[in-house]
Amino acid sequence: MSAESNQVPLCPEFVRERLGRAIDADASDVHLIVGYPPVLRVHGDLVELAEPVLAAEAVNAMLTALCPADALERLRVQKNIDFSFHVEVGGALRRFRANVFYAGRNLGACLRVIPAGIPDFEWAGFPRPLAERLAFLRDGLVVVTGVTGSGKTTTLAMLINLINQAGGHRIITIEDPVEYLFPKAANSVLTQREVGVDVESFADGLKSGLRQDPDVILVGEIRDRETAQMALSAAETGHLVLTTLHTRDVKGAISRLADFFPQDVQGEIRSQLALSLRSIVSQRLLPGAGKGERRHLALEVLWTTNPIVSAIRNGKLESIDNYLLTHREDGLVSFDESVRQLFRAKKITRAIAEQNVRELSVLNR
Repeated sequence: MSAESNQVPLCPEFVRERLGRAIDADASDVHLIVGYPPVLRVHGDLVELAEPVLAAEAVNAMLTALCPADALERLRVQKNIDFSFHVEVGGALRRFRANVFYAGRNLGACLRVIPAGIPDFEWAGFPRPLAERLAFLRDGLVVVTGVTGSGKTTTLAMLINLINQAGGHRIITIEDPVEYLFPKAANSVLTQREVGVDVESFADGLKSGLRQDPDVILVGEIRDRETAQMALSAAETGHLVLTTLHTRDVKGAISRLADFFPQDVQGEIRSQLALSLRSIVSQRLLPGAGKGERRHLALEVLWTTNPIVSAIRNGKLESIDNYLLTHREDGLVSFDESVRQLFRAKKITRAIAEQNVRELSVLNR
């Protein structure tokens, strides 16, 4: 996808100015909702701009103008759409993701600021050794999980960029919508396909993608049984598949994948998952110790060691928490340990640390 393919040529000036203010404030999102002033999400906190509340007529007009023609048609039918777009802000072309929706018969929007370039691992707080281990797996399924806004898309973008820059890979991404744009790299071929624009669904993109000689497939999110089955099958047949799920921890990701399927086949699915799964990385972004500081990344990391494979196959997921604590030599990391390290480094407060650990005693080690 080219940088110009989703460009919005007539972005309302009001929207452009608020997007500029979001960039200046290092905000992640801009909320445009009838009855509220424009609101920014800055390092996890909502910050109202000192402006009048937005009137319905103005919001409806500006968001209708913002939507590309194809997205506007989908909005009329689906009442909720995602798309990405470019706008010139401060003399530079910047990329954004929009979710436009109806609420109380009026339009509203959340506009996500996409960084100007693909972030590096140091900026994101993601350990590079972990990234390299994930990116250069030969095959299998890698799942990045976490709540909305925990940085899953950014993590996948950094991993795909690492693979792309290494060369020698045919990479296919299926995204909804396309957010980060990857530069061309020597001896790699990368195509980005957008759901609703280039392909009907994640499952359809996976199905057709397997005919395009892929080494690596990025599936933006597993949302349904068909996509889950296709991702597992692709991982089993020699491809590296990277995807996301919306769950709070690694144990929840395993449960969620099985729960896409009827009860009578879940045992078979767990066996398939035990064979194809390579790693699950769960993310949380925790508020910094000082007001207005950037948030810090806490990770829970699961690798499919023999005990983990057995636990998945037999449905004994309650044992996984213990394995995370006792198999650190295999690269497993619990949220408790990750949060403890952030607390000891004085990057987060004790109050935030206590909210994010299972056992308070870990903070006193």
